[in-house]
Amino acid sequence: MSKESALREQIVRIGRSLHLRGLSPGSSGNISARLDDGWLLTPTNACLGELDPADIAKLDWNGNHQAGKPASKEAFLHRAVYEGREESGAIVHLHCTHSAAVSCLDCLDAKSCLPPLTPYFVMRVGRLPLIPYHRPGDPKLGEAIRGLVGRHSSVLLANHGPVVSGKDLEAATYAIEELEETAKLYLLLRQQPVRLLNDEQIEELRQTFGAQW
Repeated sequence: MSKESALREQIVRIGRSLHLRGLSPGSSGNISARLDDGWLLTPTNACLGELDPADIAKLDWNGNHQAGKPASKEAFLHRAVYEGREESGAIVHLHCTHSAAVSCLDCLDAKSCLPPLTPYFVMRVGRLPLIPYHRPGDPKLGEAIRGLVGRHSSVLLANHGPVVSGKDLEAATYAIEELEETAKLYLLLRQQPVRLLNDEQIEELRQTFGAQW
């Protein structure tokens, strides 16, 4: 099986898993993966739980459609991440409930939307900056993201949801799942006294695991 065929199959498996667990309701969310000669992206208006490997769009680095069904209207968003973060091999964007809920709050630190509640959030996600609201499909969103992804593997789109990149599909999926769980913890713990990881503990994670905090 070629690398491209294997990635198509993996996108289908991951999409189905995310959908079955309620992390991508309806036809929301999209998944992409880098290839040597371009990249793969889930189709527009596609349910992640019902993907067909052959339908997944293939685009070149100029954004031209090469194969499969028409790509998600948020293709520019993925392209901006790949262009700004060369180490990214895959991207997952979801409208998962708790992360989307956090993205609607009016009290967020735009430089880091979620605090260091757990070591796994610090290790897999790191600081999570907020991207100001843009309507879905607005090309200006790509420019806003491009300015941050060189320093951050994950961003939160205001009133929308998270965009997470990783070295491969597995890493990006694990990271966005960790982000969603941390968002859930954050909402559960609001109005409660919380013990965060301190600077020394975070530095230990940086030195041991390369955390990006």
